[in-house]
Amino acid sequence: MTLKVNAKAIDVGPGQTLCIPRGAVHRFDNYGDRDVKALCVITPAVLGPLYFRKVAEAFRAAAGGSPEQTRMMEVMRRHGLTPAPPQA
Repeated sequence: MTLKVNAKAIDVGPGQTLCIPRGAVHRFDNYGDRDVKALCVITPAVLGPLYFRKVAEAFRAAAGGSPEQTRMMEVMRRHGLTPAPPQA
């Protein structure tokens, strides 16, 4: 998985960890051909279970494709996050 943190791309492989500072602009990308699973720990807890349920709904609605960007941004805003502008 590739994480972009404050415009710097960082590849993270199995068993590796990365700390994203609070307030850093970040995104997650999977450029590989296999699914990626990641464990994200957010402390202090600022996002509750409802946020993750809504994100999961957006992914299910995408039926295996990428979730609709406007829907994801709406979920983020509703839960106090500021979506970063799309990258070219």
